[in-house]
Parts: sequence; structure tokens; C-alpha cells
Amino acid sequence: MAADMTFKVLNESVGKVVLIKLKGGKVIRGSLQGFDQHMNLTLESSEEMFAEGKTNPLGTIIVRGDNVVLISPPPGGQ
Repeated sequence: MAADMTFKVLNESVGKVVLIKLKGGKVIRGSLQGFDQHMNLTLESSEEMFAEGKTNPLGTIIVRGDNVVLISPPPGGQ
């Protein structure tokens, strides 16, 4: 049941900017373009975010699902 809710939230977030936290502490922000049942994510216009507020542009990337710790959807479901 929790997986159904997860996929519902991800479906609603496609085309919107999401925040992804990875194992090892990296944080990436980008426009979610798609995902699969393994939680592999495709992000466009992505950038790595650092604690001091700096960013490193990454462009279009694929994030392997088993590295994902947290996915934050857009605030307010926007």
C-alpha cells in the first residue's frame, strides 16, 4: 500500500522540480522526467546542492534507485 502512495506522489511530480537525497549525503535538485518500479529517476536541469548554498550543474542524469534515501516532491503539490 505504501508503494502505491509513493508512485502516486511521483506521478504527480513528473515535470516538476524535486529534491533528492542520496546515500553518502549528496543532495540533487532537478526536474523529474520519469521513474520506474525500482525508483530509478531521470532528472533534467539537475544540480548538486552543497550546504554552503553553492550548486554544481549536472544537466540530464539518471539516478539509480538503490542510492536514493529521500525524494521531496514540490511543496504544496505544485
